[in-house]
Amino acid sequence: MDEPTDPPAEAVISEPLRRAIGDRYLTYALSTIMNRALPDARDGLKPVHRRILYAMRELRLSSNGGFRKSAKISGDVMGNYHPHGDAAIYDAMARLAQDFNVRYPLVDGQGNFGNIDGDNPAAARYTEARMTALAEALLDGLDEDAVDFRDNYDGTLREPVVLPAAVPNLLANGAAGIAVGMATNIPPHNLDELIAACLHLIKSPNARDETLLEHVPGPDFPTGGLIVEPRESILEAYRTGRGAFRLRARHHVEELGKGQWQIVVTEIPYQVQKGKLIEKLAELVTTKRVPILADIRDESADDIRIVLEPKSRNVDPDVLMNTLYRLSELETRFALNMNVLIDGLTPRVCSLREVLQAFLDHRRQVLLRRSRHRMQRIDHRLEVLEGFILAFLNLDRVIDIIRYDDAPKAALMHEPWGEGYVRARDEGDYRSPLPTDRDQTLTEVQAEAILNMRLRALRRLEEMALLRERDALMAERAGLEDLLAQEGLQWKAIADELRAQRKLFGKATELGRRRSDFADAVEVEDVPLEAMIEREPITVVCSRMGWIRALSGHQPLDRELKFKDGDGPAFKFHAETTDRLIVWGSDGRAFTIQASALPGGRGMGEPLRLMIDLPNETAIVDILIHQPGRKLLLASNRGDGFVVPEAEMVAMRRAGKQVLTVKAGDAALRPIVAEGDHVACIGDNRKMLVFPLTELPEMLRGKGVRLQKFKDGGLSDVTVLTLADGLRWADPAGRIRYEPDLAEWLGQRAQSGRMAPRGFPRDNRFAPA
Repeated sequence: MDEPTDPPAEAVISEPLRRAIGDRYLTYALSTIMNRALPDARDGLKPVHRRILYAMRELRLSSNGGFRKSAKISGDVMGNYHPHGDAAIYDAMARLAQDFNVRYPLVDGQGNFGNIDGDNPAAARYTEARMTALAEALLDGLDEDAVDFRDNYDGTLREPVVLPAAVPNLLANGAAGIAVGMATNIPPHNLDELIAACLHLIKSPNARDETLLEHVPGPDFPTGGLIVEPRESILEAYRTGRGAFRLRARHHVEELGKGQWQIVVTEIPYQVQKGKLIEKLAELVTTKRVPILADIRDESADDIRIVLEPKSRNVDPDVLMNTLYRLSELETRFALNMNVLIDGLTPRVCSLREVLQAFLDHRRQVLLRRSRHRMQRIDHRLEVLEGFILAFLNLDRVIDIIRYDDAPKAALMHEPWGEGYVRARDEGDYRSPLPTDRDQTLTEVQAEAILNMRLRALRRLEEMALLRERDALMAERAGLEDLLAQEGLQWKAIADELRAQRKLFGKATELGRRRSDFADAVEVEDVPLEAMIEREPITVVCSRMGWIRALSGHQPLDRELKFKDGDGPAFKFHAETTDRLIVWGSDGRAFTIQASALPGGRGMGEPLRLMIDLPNETAIVDILIHQPGRKLLLASNRGDGFVVPEAEMVAMRRAGKQVLTVKAGDAALRPIVAEGDHVACIGDNRKMLVFPLTELPEMLRGKGVRLQKFKDGGLSDVTVLTLADGLRWADPAGRIRYEPDLAEWLGQRAQSGRMAPRGFPRDNRFAPA
């Protein structure tokens, strides 16, 4: 076996690891920025989109031609220009065909290309595509040296660096992408308005942003909707290149007669999947987070029709919609980050004016290059025409050379034509534009053209046509020379081109009409949730296993109810649907649920733990009706506690709010309403202590202070009382016992106390009398 040989010294590169990694990551970052994520400001396309359109052009898939399989198109793009996965190429092509994603589609799709519900397109083998008229406008001029070309990835073909782009596609269709350390997000706009802004920039190169806003008032989204962003915010976003736009669904109130009505949503915000929006709205109905919303129906067909039914006809439609705007994607914010490759190489966050100016500068370069290319074609054609005219003026000699000379091409090129330029005819004199004071020879191009000329061209009418064509080309060439020499004529030509595109894609067409309108946000004052709920009496029942339900009306609390096997009642009280209930856990955490959101009383109810994030190891200590302004005494069985405003225990999150700090192994006691002047505590050792309520601090959360001192055991129960009224309790036989004088047990906080009064319950609980 041969011994391994070391690589040659010149093949080994030694450099610090920091530099090696930095250089390579920088190369990767630049490749991602320029070749994948950021669009070019000139044609508004990323490389994959540009290659898709160019490949479709090479396949001759014009807007008025036939369709080809999408698999064929994506295969050609992958094999010839874009050596990446065909799935990524097909996804990019499919998006260009989705009229709910792209304001002006560049691909005309046939088959299932996805829908606004969020369904994916069919496989590439099932769909077909061709270019749209706008895509052809982006490609117009490629055959006239309008842009530079470069080698493809393997050097076998050539591809354009950028497209000529007859319209400002970057802003018309928008763009989105995430690169390394930067991103871009540009909304679509109305092409008619963009062209109007371009024409204004041509007329007034130093136009202010405020003036441009009169032509481009804001984005124009494919799915319509209402833009409720203030004009000042839009102006600032366009001036800086960063900002956001508030977009709301379009809706109207549909009268049903007899005072009944419903809300019909006909347009949803951009990039919101209708299917997920319906699911979210349905969840709001089932969870009763919006009690004034009774039902939702999706009656969409080819258009969008989402029906929202109110709980009652007394609901204010604006209140309902503003509530849904906050809780669903019926209102979204589209962020603007106009980060683009301004010259095809340098990423920069640009203003609206800078992006439009970059497009106009590109169009000027395209115009100059096409004009020079046209002049070259004219010069070539004039050269050929001069040869044809010379042949007509010396027809006999030309025929002799062609018939009898062994090398007619060389003979034609070396023949001195001289005075034979002028040939008089009865109808008039025809003079060559070439000088006649010296002998003239034909060029190789002229000789080749004469030899390839058809016999039918040897007619007088053809000779006259050649003269007319020559004169027309000379006039066109003079016009091109003036165009190349005068900047004013160049901008005038660009403006004429833009006006021509405006006729094809402007607001007068179905495609070009504005879809997103502007409106002032109808801001309705926040209405308390209780005000949205119809006030009805209920009886709340919660079992020992945590199954909760709400019976209709105030049922007798001693009424027999069915529970699951091994379960029974734990809490039962009267409430109303407008009440908020505070669930107090043994871990010192408070949870809040809306009484109207409780399940009905027909069955066994639902587990409370499905409505709040209550751990399995945490017991439900108490459920109480929230009363604003009330204060509660919180305590743990370790003997610590404090007074808390009840409002601080309200938490609308599923996770609740940690109010009382409870150590592992300890548990919180039931909250006590802090109405009175003294606190009575009793421990597991049956010693009772009464001290002033003022000795307890009022806190928002925490462990609290020591209530009673114990040598062994802990705190069994606590209550708040009025010292002058004494202490009452019920004995096991149901008789009311009363201790009017509590001086024996009166002391200071954190003392041990004295044995409980005679007849006090053995369970050490201050049971209500």
